[in-house]
Amino acid sequence: MGMSTGGGRRGRRGGGFHDINVTPLVDVMLVLLVVFMVTAPLLSTGLPIELPRAEATNTPVEEEAMVITITKDERVFLGENEITDDVKGGLESDQKLKDRKELYVQADSGAHYGIVAGVIAEARLQGVEALNLLVEPAAGPTKPRKRKAPTKRP
Repeated sequence: MGMSTGGGRRGRRGGGFHDINVTPLVDVMLVLLVVFMVTAPLLSTGLPIELPRAEATNTPVEEEAMVITITKDERVFLGENEITDDVKGGLESDQKLKDRKELYVQADSGAHYGIVAGVIAEARLQGVEALNLLVEPAAGPTKPRKRKAPTKRP
């Protein structure tokens, strides 16, 4: 593999390269592709909360639905925007919430009941008609099982 210097014709200026080596370009693009494939799922994880477990079916959340999140340390988020200091103003100013009148509430299992109740009450005051509480489906039944009485053997 030699490189031609363009010595064929003497009067020619700026001989330059006739072929471009694309191997380094392909290498860089493959590395970028792998980086994006690894980091993309990490970007859409959202807030780290632990939902309470309950015996319920898995309800899919619509893409356009508004989700209000209450964390363990009593921070309140509407979508990705923090509205902890002004829950009323945050709910009032959201046009999508006014149009749909539907709200999904996901509260950490360690969040205080008073905070969750206050957010739900404020949502009702702002005209939300459909409130959905999101929970983590339980792995097993939450009700105690009835045991059969032991039978006596003679």
